[in-house]
Amino acid sequence: MRTQDFDFQLPPHLIAQTPLSDRSASRLLVVDRSTQSITHRHFYDLPEYLHAGDVLVLNETKVLPARLFGVKEETGAHVELLILKHENDEAECLVGNAKVVKVGTMITFGDGDLKAQCLQVLPEGLRIFKFIYTGIFYEILDRLGIMPLPPYIKEKLQDPDRYQTVYAKEKGSAAAPTAGLHFTPALLQTLEEKGIEIVKITLHVGLGTFRPVEVEDVTTHKMHEEMYTVSEEAAKRLNMAKKEGRRIISVGTTSTRTLETQLKKFDDFKAESSSTDIFIYPGFKFKAVDVQITNFHLPKSTLMMLVSAFATKDLIFKAYHEAIKEEYRFFSFGDSMLIL
Repeated sequence: MRTQDFDFQLPPHLIAQTPLSDRSASRLLVVDRSTQSITHRHFYDLPEYLHAGDVLVLNETKVLPARLFGVKEETGAHVELLILKHENDEAECLVGNAKVVKVGTMITFGDGDLKAQCLQVLPEGLRIFKFIYTGIFYEILDRLGIMPLPPYIKEKLQDPDRYQTVYAKEKGSAAAPTAGLHFTPALLQTLEEKGIEIVKITLHVGLGTFRPVEVEDVTTHKMHEEMYTVSEEAAKRLNMAKKEGRRIISVGTTSTRTLETQLKKFDDFKAESSSTDIFIYPGFKFKAVDVQITNFHLPKSTLMMLVSAFATKDLIFKAYHEAIKEEYRFFSFGDSMLIL
């Protein structure tokens, strides 16, 4: 299986640069695996496709303003950091101009309110830093950091909250779980009133979002680990749904990867905080997820491979061809797809 097999040509003007003013007004391409049919709707039509008893799984991770611009104390060289994982004042970061950052290098941000000392050099431009500051780290980050929008978005984001889901809670992501950006509080309320059960889990989106697949043979690609948490309550409700034969609907590939990781490990859902480097591509046998809500993904990406595994590559490429023909908006701020 070749990476090239998951390539497609996308007209640049279809890459959404800004979010819609109404989150739920985005278009929804409904792909039915049983009939091989494709239907054009809007995201606010989603309740028509979900049934009482369905379980909707949301990833409540919150994006950090994780991009920092600083200077190397010794030389004044400019250095950019993207925080990928953060715990106990230590962080794994992707570094721009990484060659100038060695063990012991000190980087200063702002007026010195935040400093970062390099503790370890890792491959592929990664470094481990210790952050030095006085006060509350997240308050300082809110002041000095920038929301890490993907490189294909060239326009400035006017409202940083539009790169967060309305249910974002657990800080820790370097990118948004974008399939969830289409939900509004009103739409979630409509779904609950219809009898759809909402379960929240967390997966902090990390380096995998920014790393393209560069190997020719798909099966040799190595995913970067991402941290996830499933609560006792979430595990209990998911296990009950499986036992009763109710559908589990994942919102986004992050939710899908978390749920499938658990069933691969335990053949069950369990409360845990752990990490996953699961790589889902055609041939994968899904055990957890029955329906997916997802955005349109980059060519040759691991996410393109995941949805191709779920719906077959032929059906996904048929759907993408239709979306391009109908001028759907693509990628993070773009339109959505429901795979039944």
